Amino acid sequence: MPQQTDQSRSGSDLDRTDIDQAYQAWSKAAAAVLAKARRVEVDELPGTPEALLSTTTEDGLTIRPLYTRRDETDEPGLPGRFPFVRGADPKRDVTAGWRVTERFGDDATGAADVNELVLEAMTNGASGLWLSVGKPGGALGVADLATVLRGVYLDLVPVTLDAGAEGIAAARELLALKEKAQAAPVAAEPTAATTLSFGLSPLTAAFSGRPTVDADEATALAASGLPAGVRAFRVDGSDFATAGADNALELGLVAAAAVAHLRDLAAAGLTVEAALGQIVFGVSADDDQFATIAKFRALRKIWARIAQVLGAPDAGAAITHAVTDLSMYTQRDPWVNMLRSTIAAFGAGVGGADQLTVLPYDVAIPADKRTSSPSFSRRIARNTQLLLLEESNIGRVLDPAGGSWFVESLTDDLADHAWSVFTEVEAAGGYRAALASGWIAEKVDAALAHRDEEVAHRRFAVTGVNEFPNIDERALAEGPGATAAGVTDIETGTPKLARVGRAFEALRDRSDIVLAETGARPSVLLIPLGSIAEHNGRTTFVTNFLGAGGITAVNPGPLTADRIAEAVAGAKTPIAVICGTKARYAEDGPAALAAARAAELSTVLLAGPEKEWPESDDRPDGSLRIGIDAVSTLGGLLDQLTSTGATA
Repeated sequence: MPQQTDQSRSGSDLDRTDIDQAYQAWSKAAAAVLAKARRVEVDELPGTPEALLSTTTEDGLTIRPLYTRRDETDEPGLPGRFPFVRGADPKRDVTAGWRVTERFGDDATGAADVNELVLEAMTNGASGLWLSVGKPGGALGVADLATVLRGVYLDLVPVTLDAGAEGIAAARELLALKEKAQAAPVAAEPTAATTLSFGLSPLTAAFSGRPTVDADEATALAASGLPAGVRAFRVDGSDFATAGADNALELGLVAAAAVAHLRDLAAAGLTVEAALGQIVFGVSADDDQFATIAKFRALRKIWARIAQVLGAPDAGAAITHAVTDLSMYTQRDPWVNMLRSTIAAFGAGVGGADQLTVLPYDVAIPADKRTSSPSFSRRIARNTQLLLLEESNIGRVLDPAGGSWFVESLTDDLADHAWSVFTEVEAAGGYRAALASGWIAEKVDAALAHRDEEVAHRRFAVTGVNEFPNIDERALAEGPGATAAGVTDIETGTPKLARVGRAFEALRDRSDIVLAETGARPSVLLIPLGSIAEHNGRTTFVTNFLGAGGITAVNPGPLTADRIAEAVAGAKTPIAVICGTKARYAEDGPAALAAARAAELSTVLLAGPEKEWPESDDRPDGSLRIGIDAVSTLGGLLDQLTSTGATA
């Protein structure tokens, strides 16, 4: 997208020649190292050092290995001023930082008890509220808002509603409560930090399938003359992100949906400035730290550009409510979710989110399978933010990543890619037309398919799921047809929710069912050849690989051909994996394979590339190695093991 700034380029007096010479010196040194590693001459390298060391993100962005003054961009302006890259709020209190926004109302807790939880949370550090009311499965109705908000100063605490199909009624009730609410002891004028949001998301919810309100009714409410500090629409990127959209796609789609709202509001008689003032953005934050930082900065840049085109650049400050991405949360080894949440919260905070909600670490686990109390999970989520704010002082500096050559370049690149998505939607007739034609679903499905492929091949590591699994952790599925991985009716979930680890966790569910029915998990025998030093790397790899599918690896220790029959009899499984080095395969492999066949194993696999097996009349039936489709391979192994009843 076009670069917009109110600052001139800094550093123009730098000696460009010196900068280029320093870069060339680095490039020459890097080329020498790469050539040595590849055992070729420098001029035989297939590309430049920069190209060879660059990586590509899911969004298609190129991350280069080195950023220097050659990558310096224009100053993005001051916080609260166009183009708002550095923040939407010029009056942000750096002693408070972003608003720690806690969510309530998703369970069966009654209104009076929720009010106690709200006041307790506010006492213990929460500074914003996100309320689920009038939704199936929740105990709070629209009429309960008065009870829930008793004792809350609505002129100081930002409140966001999530009321589904009851959104209009809930909005009117909140508005009435605000009009008669007791004023805080210390008055404060409305800022980005104290915005009340009705949370109406008819356009993004139309994609994800969650209950919502009629868009025309929502527009009429927004155009009815709402007081300052109240916004009707929440354009929610989580509707796309939790369905599989990458960052650029999410930003492009929320921009398109927001512009559709602007058109509706303009048709209803609002000025451009007033229409811009009716929108809040919900933005997903995940555990890709720098991408999350850039994401919030890029969204503000895009929205400012849209406001500029509409003739109201000073009204283009995008207010953002960050929510940790539900799709990144795992059911297996859920404690790792605390780390994921911390990184996501850090990224959103540094990126300038106005509000931030950290979901509980066990949110992806069905409620009846959780081992922690709701109060513990809620406290951990809240304290994740408080530690960042009050001990690490992350909020003390506005836009601390600003000026970083890498972050500024990443922000610009992400904004450009998202702008391309936005313009494609506009070319397709706008958001509604793109949604109706299936264009949006097609793009999100393609992004999801790419992500699933990366996860399945374990190029996208999910700790505790497809890497370093704990096969002995508590079972989640306990009977025929039981499943935990496919659950979508969880807090902030939608029918299109597609969690990153769900394919592997579905395999683990199958293993849990076998465990519940037989008392043991499906198992595979390892046939280690040579010394422990020779085979340990591959037995460890195979054990972790199998564990990702809920399959136990039976390791009897180093075996020779004459002991394989005994090991097979003890393991009681039809599948084995020969593990060793290429040299050991050449020496002992054929004899070990022959012994395994003689022991009537139905499948004998190789640990490592098949090309390492020596030329012989008989070869293993396949191989387990880095880069294969682990989901497909593990699913096939489970099919074979469950059909024969092989368990550890």
